[in-house]
Amino acid sequence: MTEIHTKTCRANGIRQFYLEAGEGPPVVLLHGFPETSFAWRFQIPPLASRYRVIAPDLRGYGETDKPASGYDKRTMANDIVALLTELGIGRIALVGHDRGARVATRLVKDHPDLVDRLVVMDNVPTRIVAREMNARIARQYWFFMFHQIPDLPEALISGREDLWLRHFFSDWCHDPSTITGEAFETYVKAYKAPGAVRGAMADYRASAEDVAQDLVDADKKIECPVLSLWGEDFAAVGGLFDMKAIWSEMADNLTTAPIQRCGHLPQEEQPEVVNKLLLDFLDGWKG
Repeated sequence: MTEIHTKTCRANGIRQFYLEAGEGPPVVLLHGFPETSFAWRFQIPPLASRYRVIAPDLRGYGETDKPASGYDKRTMANDIVALLTELGIGRIALVGHDRGARVATRLVKDHPDLVDRLVVMDNVPTRIVAREMNARIARQYWFFMFHQIPDLPEALISGREDLWLRHFFSDWCHDPSTITGEAFETYVKAYKAPGAVRGAMADYRASAEDVAQDLVDADKKIECPVLSLWGEDFAAVGGLFDMKAIWSEMADNLTTAPIQRCGHLPQEEQPEVVNKLLLDFLDGWKG
């Protein structure tokens, strides 16, 4: 049995919650929306058999603080850099899903010396979503717009967090029953906490600032090896975009891995496939 420790520390001016397990070269896992570090429950045990795994709740999510500001991806990336400093960790292997992949991409661009290799899961970079936006894409990315409206999402979601989350977890998985029972209730509990919905909305409300940051260094390719994986059956990513072409625009040293019978949450829907991909890609990471 892998022992997973729950810890907190103060870094970059906020209290950060994280899961930690294993020993060895450090591997950092950054969750996406609508999740928390709980999303990595299937990955932490096998990774921890070889690596020191750190899985934080991002700013605004889970048990980490939810301040009023600081949701641009540069600040959120600096949250992770500060956490690593507090833990005495230098160079890392970095894995990000969805919103966490946006944080991870900004981190590796701002701090290339810190990242040995990068995994991005089911993510189209923010500036590319904005660049390619049309009516067809807007139908799939409706929540990008809705979540950015001031105050209204919080008012409509309050007391109905289960309905809101049920839509995403059912619609975004190839198998709508992937996240049910105790796992679903864990997420509902997390988003019923004070400030939790606002924190997630603040993440989306930083989109304009995120695009502005990304445009400044759009021509700067990621230097380290990159694995881009995605669910073939998620309409908003693999169904809309040529993912190999998009990530070839982002990185030269690229491996791609579409996952069959899988939606937006590969680490939860096809964990064994994801775990093999991660372990194969991380092989050779010695710290």
